[in-house]
Amino acid sequence: MSGRTFYNSDIAVALKYDGKNAPKVTAKGEGFTAQQILAIAEKHGVPLQNEPELARILAQVPLGDEIPQQLYIAVAEVIAFAYFISGKTPDSES
Repeated sequence: MSGRTFYNSDIAVALKYDGKNAPKVTAKGEGFTAQQILAIAEKHGVPLQNEPELARILAQVPLGDEIPQQLYIAVAEVIAFAYFISGKTPDSES
């Protein structure tokens, strides 16, 4: 399983992706809460993506819900790039 955290200067949204289902919003917040999410992600080696527009859109998804189908391509591109940069593949995450 893998996670990703999308953020801008005010908002952070954490996603969990199991490689089978759509990513789910596992944490989100603004201000101090966003900073805590980023700190926890960094501590655990979760890739951070500075995607301000995507972070604002993802912040509207209810906590625990899968991302809507309209965001699949945008999120998939970012997740694929994170895998590429880290030298991983979805199968190597298991």
